[in-house]
Amino acid sequence: MRTTVTRVGFTQAELQSFRNSSVPDLIGPDLKLLFVGINPGLWTAATQTHFCHPGNRFYPALRLAGIIDRDLDRGKPMTEQDRAYLMQRGIGITNLVNRATARADELSPAELRAGRTRLEEFVALHHPLVVAIAGLTAYRAAFGNPSARGGEQADRFSSARVWVVPNPSGLNVHETITSLALAYAEPARIAGVID
Repeated sequence: MRTTVTRVGFTQAELQSFRNSSVPDLIGPDLKLLFVGINPGLWTAATQTHFCHPGNRFYPALRLAGIIDRDLDRGKPMTEQDRAYLMQRGIGITNLVNRATARADELSPAELRAGRTRLEEFVALHHPLVVAIAGLTAYRAAFGNPSARGGEQADRFSSARVWVVPNPSGLNVHETITSLALAYAEPARIAGVID
């Protein structure tokens, strides 16, 4: 088990020391909406907080969509109160592949396909109403569907409905906090997290 780094800002050497490490899933007993990242970034691994990086737009998009009603610091480790808050809202977070890399394109197609199996097992165990996979390219590779588009998919995990939503990474320059919020709101409504 890695130690979480609590300060903000890392040297490149410090970040590289977290390569290939994992991040625990954020999961509570009343799971409604499961967000699925591609894999942890190095900053995420260093802080042990999903979607954590100063340039990641995940939490600001959740706030703009009304999925959460307070700001969560995207550059620092999440507090236990913040984790409990998300779980009380019925929100969970996991990854297709739980191996930290600097960029998602460092993952092999085989890892992404294995991630599908991992996700299917995870959903069967935790029973979310809706699964929102954040990353179209990774979804296409993991699910063997090269023509998939964003939005709700025909694929189901048990009874969970599946959405593909945009990746909130700052590297995804085609998206804004506003466009991410719109994409995240739809599965959140279906899951009953927002009206």
